[in-house]
Amino acid sequence: QVQLAESGGGLVQPGGSLKLSCTAAGSRSSSRTMGWYRQAPGKEREFVSVVTWGNGYTYYSNSVKGRFTISGDNVKNTLYLQMNDLKPEDTAVYYCAARIGSTIRTNKAAYDYWGQGTQVTVSS
Repeated sequence: QVQLAESGGGLVQPGGSLKLSCTAAGSRSSSRTMGWYRQAPGKEREFVSVVTWGNGYTYYSNSVKGRFTISGDNVKNTLYLQMNDLKPEDTAVYYCAARIGSTIRTNKAAYDYWGQGTQVTVSS
């Protein structure tokens, strides 16, 4: 079992930055993949970014590529999402997800563990 807990959300103006954190408890396996998803009101939960924990491969959705950076800290067992140049359309609840396995997957059905989410609001 893996327990995930997100933090770092909040209200930010357009063009601003936020850094989300996701602390993982229960597993330190290097053979896992962790990612970020988001869900805006009335919309489906969508893929944002993913990293393979063992070798650090990353992948981003086109909507955030060049603005967001995913990373992980093995010592703290924590996943991060640095979000820069935020736009109103980035407003959503952001979820951390984890799966056992080293293959990059963007389909949310591939992930076994989810956090409770953290709200990010981009507004002036």
